[in-house]
Amino acid sequence: MDANTATDTGGATAAGPHATGPRAGRREWAGLGVLALAALLVSIDVFVLLLALPRLSADLGAGATEQLWIMDVYGFMLAGLLITMGTLGDRIGRRRLLLIGAAGFGAASVLAAYSTGPGMLIAARALLGVAGATLTPSTLALIGNMFRDPRQRAVAISVWMVCFMSGAAVGPLVGGALLEHYWWGSVFLLGVPAMGLLLAFGPVLLPEYRDTAAGRLDLTSVALSLAAILPAIYGLKELARSGWQAMPVTAVLAGAAFGVAFARRQRGLADPLLDLRLFANRSFTAAMGAMMAGTTLMGAIMLFVTQYFQLVAGLSPLRAGLAMLPAVAGSITGALLSPILARRVRPAYLIGAGMAAGAAGLLLITQAGPEHGLVVVALGFALTNIGGGPMVVLTVDLVIGAVPPGKAGLAAGMNETGSEFGYALGIAALGSLGAAVYRAHIAGAIPEGVPAQAAGAARDTLAGALTAASDLPGPLGARLLAAAREAFTAGMHLTAAISAVLLLATAVATLTLLRHVRPSGREADARD
Repeated sequence: MDANTATDTGGATAAGPHATGPRAGRREWAGLGVLALAALLVSIDVFVLLLALPRLSADLGAGATEQLWIMDVYGFMLAGLLITMGTLGDRIGRRRLLLIGAAGFGAASVLAAYSTGPGMLIAARALLGVAGATLTPSTLALIGNMFRDPRQRAVAISVWMVCFMSGAAVGPLVGGALLEHYWWGSVFLLGVPAMGLLLAFGPVLLPEYRDTAAGRLDLTSVALSLAAILPAIYGLKELARSGWQAMPVTAVLAGAAFGVAFARRQRGLADPLLDLRLFANRSFTAAMGAMMAGTTLMGAIMLFVTQYFQLVAGLSPLRAGLAMLPAVAGSITGALLSPILARRVRPAYLIGAGMAAGAAGLLLITQAGPEHGLVVVALGFALTNIGGGPMVVLTVDLVIGAVPPGKAGLAAGMNETGSEFGYALGIAALGSLGAAVYRAHIAGAIPEGVPAQAAGAARDTLAGALTAASDLPGPLGARLLAAAREAFTAGMHLTAAISAVLLLATAVATLTLLRHVRPSGREADARD
């Protein structure tokens, strides 16, 4: 074994939330820099597609269905393979899988940039999802292995998370600059330098870790996991997009059935793809539950906020992006402060307090009207994001720290899969609720004289009302648009209020289930 390689013995050295280890040195922090920069560039690469979609659709002749697949296939493949790739990294080596994924991501980015048709671009995006599924669990698992000291690990995770979050702020600005001077394919090439950086410095700065006690990968379990996750994610996305229809409901039910079959198979395997015994760890289960619930309740409001900025407040895409900057700054602030505060305050109190702050932000959003509510929504969303910082950073730290070192990749994959499910579930359930409130309000508020076709478009969505109003005479169109904006704001209010109440309940549950976890500073002080 060389100096740059380490092996794990699986459950022989069970690391818990109180586990300590040697402090990281310069090489570990330099390795974190490579991982964090790659996370930033990949995050930018994901967000800029939102700006590039209209232009690439026109150039490639992509229809509405093809545009949806261009956007969604990446997320489908990512969510479906996160657990598999996390487990695979534990078996063959997390650095090895990370470098393989980096090479694949770079190659798929080039393929996407030079696509000559919608089908080719969809295939390239699917390959990007497969490669992307190797990156996050391998990266978080390596961070967990490189930083065994609890205080250092929390800081390292927060740095990585801040870089990923920053992509949401930098992405629209970088994408706008690229699209102004270059062709649409240039936005896909942003990830190539990041992957090149990983391939060049990863073998030098990142140690190798793998579970020497792990058995062979069970391909039947891999197939069952895909059969469970992919239909469920697809169904939830379609429920959010088109409402309660037979196809998405059937997809969700099919995914649930395959999920039951997957769980039963795992119980009978000596080396399962997903070790269900991890859920016996109270810290692991509570942290996973808090993260998923928080993502569900705080993530869904972003859908309403972005539409409010553009369709209610009338901001351009660029100005809407600028209006999101306070929320991004809030996320970064919360993420950076969390590990520092966690040295003296129990994680349960920080996560619970953050959720309470998030609930306060959601309640503030309920005070915004269809007119002159821009500042209120921006401040409320910023407060919600500040409150989400402890949840995101500390739950990831607890999940990674609560499992044996040999299961770190699996834990990271499960964490990211739970986050994907939480976001999709929030959009489907709460988005559908907001849409139902909108339709109920607009049904009786359409002004007299509006043609049937325009009225039908207005009843469907706020975007449809905006289009219909633009084709009507000035005063009539203005009244229709005012009614639609009022209806949308009512839906946003109810969704935010319900989310706030449920988030407070989640905060109480988190305080109860995680109050036994000590501050990281006390662990380090006891060791010293």
